[in-house]
Amino acid sequence: MQYEFLKQFPRRMKNVGLFAVLTAQGIQKTTWKQYGFARFDEQMNLIMAVLLYIMEQSLKEENCTMDDIGAYIDSLNAQHFGKPVSYEECRNLGDFIVNVVLSNEGRAMYFDGYDFERNAYQIMHIHYVANRVVYLDQEVKRTSYYLTDDGYGLLLSTLEIESNLKLTIHEMIFQLHLEKQSYDKAVDDIKNVFNLLRIQMQKIQEAMGRIRRNALDYSVKDYEAILLENLETISDTGRKFQDYRDMVKKRVKELEEQNINVKRLDPEDVEKLGHLRVIETYLGRAIDEHQRILGGHFDLKSLYTRELEALSQMSFIKRFPLRTALYDKVLKKPSSLEELDYFLRPLFGREPDKSYNPNQAFRFQRMSRRREADEYGEEALDFDEGTWRAEQERRRREKRLKYEGCLACLLDFAMEKGGGSLKELAERPLSGEERRRLIPSVEIFKEIMVELIKSQRIDLEALRREKSEFIQEASHEFQLNEMLLSLTEKNARFEPLKGLVVYRMEDEECAVFDGAQDEAGGRKRIRCSNVWIEALL
Repeated sequence: MQYEFLKQFPRRMKNVGLFAVLTAQGIQKTTWKQYGFARFDEQMNLIMAVLLYIMEQSLKEENCTMDDIGAYIDSLNAQHFGKPVSYEECRNLGDFIVNVVLSNEGRAMYFDGYDFERNAYQIMHIHYVANRVVYLDQEVKRTSYYLTDDGYGLLLSTLEIESNLKLTIHEMIFQLHLEKQSYDKAVDDIKNVFNLLRIQMQKIQEAMGRIRRNALDYSVKDYEAILLENLETISDTGRKFQDYRDMVKKRVKELEEQNINVKRLDPEDVEKLGHLRVIETYLGRAIDEHQRILGGHFDLKSLYTRELEALSQMSFIKRFPLRTALYDKVLKKPSSLEELDYFLRPLFGREPDKSYNPNQAFRFQRMSRRREADEYGEEALDFDEGTWRAEQERRRREKRLKYEGCLACLLDFAMEKGGGSLKELAERPLSGEERRRLIPSVEIFKEIMVELIKSQRIDLEALRREKSEFIQEASHEFQLNEMLLSLTEKNARFEPLKGLVVYRMEDEECAVFDGAQDEAGGRKRIRCSNVWIEALL
């Protein structure tokens, strides 16, 4: 299947169908207008209120006859809706809601959800309420209504989980699926966990933006709520995710050690191995996002404190209207203009008169070193924001080209023979231009190698699928995965590349690069551990 996220699509559509069929059944019915419920939102509110009443009676295992439903609607109307309808009309309205809207007058209701795995529609039966015959006082025969599984599913899906419990619940479900080795379900769970972390980080960024615009518009209640959410998120999530990651790495290693050649694994184990690698990738991203939330939490606190302190300092400034404090009084007494300097003098903040201090004559004199610009004249500076931004963008592009050039040289070397060590690359006779592309600066080369060693194994196919599933903002900083995908899309020679395996070799030999230039312009000799770089084709 091309898109993994479309698995179990009919199950999602069943939940959508519960609302879609209910909406289709309730809309465009002229019967509503007879009872004064002309607006669609009024109709849907009453339908859900009736469903909740039937659920409550079903949970209490009490009878729910049409007389009970009519009395319930009459009570709601008297207290809240205020429609001009009698009790008998309320009973007829209840009969219409239950037997026409919810039961479709006894006819079966269906909703088709497309199954992308079978390439066909799956017909799903929708049934909200059922009925049974009951006897009141052992003589009177009545029909009692109760909710079906679809009815319970509809109502339970409308009650949203508290925001501070979402992450905990999804994490518990992920842990259960991981322990039961249901790795395909665990993939969806860890994606949901990562999305919740990303949403929390976005909340922090939005809150900081609001505080920067005007701290008074951001209430203390909102500030308290987001702080509590942050504390719930960062309490012990990072440690748990690290434990999960260690567990997944251990299981991946066990599967790989079962057979030296991974291709000998049966299809089920190959699928498990693929799911585990996806889980490991998302756990790493979740740990990084957890660190971002931790940093954003403290940044938010310091920003809010700083903005409130700035606002409190402004409150000490005494303000007065010029019209009432100056103009009106001058008009009443024009002779006061002679003393206007007393009023205006504080506005100019005149410095006090200087006086001679004899102690300065006996202080040790030091030479005053000043720039020529300070001694002989003034220096005029002209700052153009547009030019500055263009210059910054040019520098970012140049730096990105250096990163891409270095990474492209490493990929060419790995794809040439399928793999090779960094020591072999260092011993190769390279031209000056090739060496400058490989090591544009000591800092860039070091950063790329550190990221490669940390990643160990990079699955480009999984990265492409992830890129197609999620919309991510472009980063100005170096991101290894993003740059690898960019290189494979731009250069046709990298299209056969499926992934990379990078690890530090156990031998004591080092890879030595002479004459490498650092960002300050100096020349250095690089001695680094021997690293094996293997291209998966």
